[in-house]
Amino acid sequence: MTKIEFDTLVIEHSDSLKMYAKNFTKDQDDANDLVQDTLLKAVTYFNNFKEGTNLKGWLYTIMKNTFINNYRRIVKTNTFITKEDEISNANLFVSATKNQGENKFIMEDINEALASLSEEYYIPFSMYFEGFKYHEISDHLAIPIGTVKTRIHVARKVMKKQLTAYQVEN
Repeated sequence: MTKIEFDTLVIEHSDSLKMYAKNFTKDQDDANDLVQDTLLKAVTYFNNFKEGTNLKGWLYTIMKNTFINNYRRIVKTNTFITKEDEISNANLFVSATKNQGENKFIMEDINEALASLSEEYYIPFSMYFEGFKYHEISDHLAIPIGTVKTRIHVARKVMKKQLTAYQVEN
């Protein structure tokens, strides 16, 4: 079976998939999203379909698994996020014990130390901190890679010197 023939067969089942999705979601918009996700997965994983298999059953299985995975993701997210106006005592206790107000002051000191760096050191250091590789920074700034490494090293030393109050001794 060719990809085009398969796609055509899948699209022919979209109406029955919409009714099936409505049983899961009880909402028309969510049902349409579920059908769209199902069709996308079916077309994407065309190679996993074995000819002679019941296509409608295969599509229903994809839909059921997609719904279950989305449901689990939502439940997991809602477990970690409190959406209530009133915070329960248990959540308030967790929130209060993990609230570390000193972090605000530490960040202010770090930002102040960063601001004190000259531009030639600040730019490569901030790019490296954001996840750029040495060669990417080198290409972006049009300077040799050794110069990039040196500037990052110097920036680290300056920052370390300015933030000595926060160094932990071993």
